[in-house]
Amino acid sequence: QVQLVESGGGLVQTGDSLRLACAASGRTDNCEVMGWFRQAPGKEREFVAAIHFSGGGTDYADSGKGRFTISGDNAKKTVSLQMNSLKPEDTAVYYCAADPETLAALQADPDYWGQGTQVTVSS
Repeated sequence: QVQLVESGGGLVQTGDSLRLACAASGRTDNCEVMGWFRQAPGKEREFVAAIHFSGGGTDYADSGKGRFTISGDNAKKTVSLQMNSLKPEDTAVYYCAADPETLAALQADPDYWGQGTQVTVSS
């Protein structure tokens, strides 16, 4: 099994920055891809960004392109999401996710989920 623990959420104002972090433990060899999803109140969970450790590739949802940057440490199986120029519509619970296969596999249905961390952006 894989355990994912997020940190770094909080309350910020429009235009502020925030950095989320996620650390994997357990069967971390199953964490070839790690990434982030979010779920706003009353909305479905949506993909935010992901990184493939071996391939080095990254993927972003349009909502975060140019504002969000994902980075990761393959040796430590950690992933971070730097979020800049935050907007009220970025308010959501952010979930760390991991998958043993591809960016597409994680985006479709990750094998592992964290518990989530709340990000609130006030206007």
